Amino acid sequence: MEEIRAFIAIELPDHIESALAELQNTLKKREAAAVKWVAPGSIHLTLKFLGNIRDDTVTSISDAISGATQGTAAFQLELTKTGVFPNPRAPRVVWVGLGGETDTLAALQQDIERALVPLGFPPEARGFSPHLTLGRVRDTASPADGRRLGELVTSLTVGSVVPFKAHSVSLMRSTLRREGAIYSRLASFELRGS
Repeated sequence: MEEIRAFIAIELPDHIESALAELQNTLKKREAAAVKWVAPGSIHLTLKFLGNIRDDTVTSISDAISGATQGTAAFQLELTKTGVFPNPRAPRVVWVGLGGETDTLAALQQDIERALVPLGFPPEARGFSPHLTLGRVRDTASPADGRRLGELVTSLTVGSVVPFKAHSVSLMRSTLRREGAIYSRLASFELRGS
């Protein structure tokens, strides 16, 4: 049995990847050393991280996702603001928040959570916080670098970016490599009205 590192996500259109690359470039000019940036083509909206799964469970997981997504129509999302987790004084993750039809997004995420419980995937303990990860702060960054980065990120404004339609949910595979994770789609589930 082969093990696959897997997660469930909404993939992003090209114009959103381009907007994220622009935000990263703005930040890189001022704080390049403190952050390991995620390649824009690898950024996605994670709905559920599954961890390592056996390859023979992909079909049952896919069936659960298919059932969970059937009642959801395609919906609109937009980039809102930049921020950091856990806080601007000691940032670990740089992100962009999402607005738009976030109630539909949250309901979809909860439907997927519930559908996977019978397969042995417990629901997340912390609440769902829709965001796109731009980068992670390096362990070598000093506390002062972190504070400067936190101030910069939280003061940055996201320019006007055309909203995008979330029209499908994907079951993704993550292959870890030294240069970063490589993502590939195992299955895709269209939302109604896509």
